[in-house]
Amino acid sequence: MQYCLQDADILIDLAQQRLYLPKLKKQYVISTGKNGIGEQENSGKTPRGWHCIAEKIGQGLAKNTVFIARQATGEIYSAEYAQLHPNRDWILSRILWLQGLESGFNTGEGCDTFKRYIYIHGTPETEPMGVAASHGCIRMRNDDVMELFELIPEQALIYLSEQMFTPE
Repeated sequence: MQYCLQDADILIDLAQQRLYLPKLKKQYVISTGKNGIGEQENSGKTPRGWHCIAEKIGQGLAKNTVFIARQATGEIYSAEYAQLHPNRDWILSRILWLQGLESGFNTGEGCDTFKRYIYIHGTPETEPMGVAASHGCIRMRNDDVMELFELIPEQALIYLSEQMFTPE
């Protein structure tokens, strides 16, 4: 299936570390893969191309809810809790799990975004935004990801681009 940028519900600019909602005229600062851009399994890179939101996880849960393997642990993130788990890659508040839509590029053997567990998710407020620092996911401030979660439905169309663009 062919898509065009006007079809996208979400545009992610990997170069500028921005997430745009062009139809709603909203934008957010994000953080993507510190290992760069790419689709390869186990690379820690953020994939490009056309995706959709396959699953939304965390509806109705408290801000800073801690997730492990897409399951809420019942814990709420805090600086004190973080000291007990200093090496954890925190996934907080909400998860929007991405699925690639381009066979052989971001879906399929060795490059599958969904099987790589690439999400848009919340992160501790202490983590930097506007710079690549994640393990491949798209990190957002917790208030921002909670707002996005409410604004965008499952199956929403997403385009991740390594080229800078300015949505109209």
